[in-house]
Amino acid sequence: MYKSSILCMVTLAAAVSLAGCGKEQAAPPAASTPAPAAEMPPGHPHPVPARPDVDVDLTSVMKAEGGLTIAELYADSNTLAGQAVTVRGVVVKVNPDIMGTNWLHIRDGSGDEGSNDLTITSDSLPAIGETVLVRGVVQVNKDFGMGYQYSLIIEDAEVEVESAGAY
Repeated sequence: MYKSSILCMVTLAAAVSLAGCGKEQAAPPAASTPAPAAEMPPGHPHPVPARPDVDVDLTSVMKAEGGLTIAELYADSNTLAGQAVTVRGVVVKVNPDIMGTNWLHIRDGSGDEGSNDLTITSDSLPAIGETVLVRGVVQVNKDFGMGYQYSLIIEDAEVEVESAGAY
């Protein structure tokens, strides 16, 4: 009984592997193409979202009292490295539970492409469209490996939702 079961499994495996013989093999799936260089600011190989996942209204975002705008953070990032900062913005992208934390992108309407989107890691999980007040320490030139490098990031931030979004 045991030998016949093994023989049956070997015969089945051989039949399955030979079934494809003589047929033209399908081409392997095309490799995904990296984002164009225009979407990656200098020194920032991980692409910053060219635009938010949804259209969010940034016109009413006010600079946090005693805080900085996202453009100011980028402009003075080397001076601010290692310092605690406060910034207000609207959540435009959320990637939950990656490497044990939530990854947020916020914008406040300041800055140009490449200096208008701030990446934050936090235990908090606000929704897209919510206005948040972020407190945390500025990190510069952070390399997580596998091409995930950030010229500016705030890790382990305290995120306070100030107003709900319409999304």
